[in-house]
Amino acid sequence: MDWLEALQHLRSEGLPGVLATVSEVRGHAPREAGAKMVVGTDATWGSVGGGNLEATVVDRAREMMAAGNASAENAEFSLSEHAVTQHGRQCCGGKVRVLLEPFLSLPSVAVFGVGHVGLELGRILSRLPLRLFLVDSRGEQLVPDRLAEVSAGVADVQAVHTPVPDSFLRELPAGAHVFIMSHDHSEDFLLCDAALRRGDLGSVGLIGSSAKWSRFRQKLLAEGYSEPEIDGIQCPIGLPDVVGKAPAVIAVSAAADLLRKLTGG
Repeated sequence: MDWLEALQHLRSEGLPGVLATVSEVRGHAPREAGAKMVVGTDATWGSVGGGNLEATVVDRAREMMAAGNASAENAEFSLSEHAVTQHGRQCCGGKVRVLLEPFLSLPSVAVFGVGHVGLELGRILSRLPLRLFLVDSRGEQLVPDRLAEVSAGVADVQAVHTPVPDSFLRELPAGAHVFIMSHDHSEDFLLCDAALRRGDLGSVGLIGSSAKWSRFRQKLLAEGYSEPEIDGIQCPIGLPDVVGKAPAVIAVSAAADLLRKLTGG
């Protein structure tokens, strides 16, 4: 695939990458200005000139990804026999400037149950750079007309209709943030069970009252989960100082709480 297809591939898979572009050439160089390469964590696509120049660019790009660096930077290389890098010399005689633009992996968020609250939450989250999964066992909740406003946002939105939502939860990428708010308490419980079995999710929120959570806690304890494990599920969802039962209020509160988690607040 070419560099553009590679960027699309990394984005669709939720993987980080860095776009390297030769922005300036003075004198002789292996590639012209505008040459591009995409660097992933374990693969590259395209070329900015090969040799120690390219190897050094790849090293720096992967350092940026590992550090979570979201800011672009310029790097200048002298292609002289006197300019030595850890990968050797390149004696074309010119100088090359390369722009490194990181594209960090997007956070993954899954909303299980696209009823009144789920749809409002989807509307809000779709305005953020996320991979947003809207999952429901009821196909009518996911028809394109109903999700038109959600699909118009900047998020990468995927509507998932499945009769077994807890099975799909097991396929989410590690670190995903999960909201459980289906129409069926039995379905909610199976989703909670699947989330605890994973143990590698970013956060898990369950919509519901204190009475519902009390029943769920007892059932999860009976399934053999420990108190600390069960405490990994947040119920009710949202910020405690945002009061109200209207779907939009709950959705705003839940989205605000998620933003705090995503930004480390």
